[in-house]
Amino acid sequence: MIKTSQGQQSYNRVVLLMGSRFDITVVAQDSVNANQHIDTAISEISRIEKLISSWDPNSQTSKINRNAGVTPVKVNQELFDLIDRSLKLSSLTDGAFDVSYASMDRIWKFDGSMSKIPTDKEIKASITKVGYQNIILDKKNRTVFLKLPGMKIGFGAIGKGYAADKAKDLLIKNKVVAGIINASGDMNTWGKQPNGEDWKVAITNPLNKAQAFGLLPIHNGAVVTSGDYEKYVSFNGKRYTHIIDPRTGYPSTGIVSVTVFAPKAELADALATSIFVMGKDVGISRINQLPKIECIIIDDQGNIHTSNHIEVEKM
Repeated sequence: MIKTSQGQQSYNRVVLLMGSRFDITVVAQDSVNANQHIDTAISEISRIEKLISSWDPNSQTSKINRNAGVTPVKVNQELFDLIDRSLKLSSLTDGAFDVSYASMDRIWKFDGSMSKIPTDKEIKASITKVGYQNIILDKKNRTVFLKLPGMKIGFGAIGKGYAADKAKDLLIKNKVVAGIINASGDMNTWGKQPNGEDWKVAITNPLNKAQAFGLLPIHNGAVVTSGDYEKYVSFNGKRYTHIIDPRTGYPSTGIVSVTVFAPKAELADALATSIFVMGKDVGISRINQLPKIECIIIDDQGNIHTSNHIEVEKM
């Protein structure tokens, strides 16, 4: 807890939501006020989980999946808009991000049980129902239709980021002057620390976790780190990570960590996953074309690559 002469302090709580660790920090006058705000954030994140969970049979997302190839499903405006943005992100990343990735057969195992690479035929078959182009949105009737039987959508690559964005927006609306919503590495910040300094994030080398090579200040924005240094398999000297290209069915290679800075955690979340799939050269080129977005990539040799406008405070 940090205290200032104005009496503002930062208060923190860690909770398990959406199957992940959420670390919620707010700057407030006292613990009673702070806990009320943290409770508000938790309620909002829980509401979003009920909306987008594909595990909850009562969610609108599950209803969309059950009716794949059968009939369009009417959904509320919030879910419709989230799916609409997901399709735009799919197009922006040339399908490296695909909200229909949940249709993929899980033929790659990253629990140590794999003894050989799946065959080309198995890999090709695993992605037959993946393809954001087969998601039909009807704005007039607010319906979502998955054209292929067995097709599914899932928000694993953007759900936590979206929840962090919504919790932040609600707390700002409730006049919380500063804070951080950290959803298992999907961080969204606003305001400043009680001592007047910017919030900062340490960038560590995943191949040497004891070594942070720099600090980056976060100005009212989001930072998302996707790391793949623990879930991978190696065959014939090549390392395959658990982030799989939804276009080919093959795991991504060559990158162990991606950090993306963006105005919204939802966007940073989707782009971090996409860069793994696109690779460092295409990924950085794409990021350099987007306004107000930056990235840091660490490859499987421990080399650091950054977009054009990253400024790191060396440690």
